[in-house]
Amino acid sequence: MAANSRTTSPRTATSTPRRAAAPKSYEEATAAEAQEVEAAGHYVSAELCGVLLELVPASAWRHSTMRKLRQGFFDEFMEDVLSPESFDLYVEVDPTNDEFNDFMDRVNAIGEPVGKSSGPRPSPRNTRRR
Repeated sequence: MAANSRTTSPRTATSTPRRAAAPKSYEEATAAEAQEVEAAGHYVSAELCGVLLELVPASAWRHSTMRKLRQGFFDEFMEDVLSPESFDLYVEVDPTNDEFNDFMDRVNAIGEPVGKSSGPRPSPRNTRRR
């Protein structure tokens, strides 16, 4: 077998793959994540005040996003989970607390609720044979 440049050239420190540069700010990271999610088509739909919004499924929310929700930063939370177009609609709708709670109930009903797993399944064999 003939040798080629890939198999005969010595490895150097410059031939190792480099990591992509980290985003410089939170806004850039959010925009990059939003583009990634949008490209993958990883949105579900839920209705808020008669308007259909696209959002990331609850099972894919980051812990930092959940922290914003628990601390009451609703606009920042919604900016993280909604598509850019849907976030603009959310700002225009300006829901009440009751409307927001109803929306969150609908979102949690889509797919598996966050933090609630079914647990291990029982064995199909009830007793061990001797």
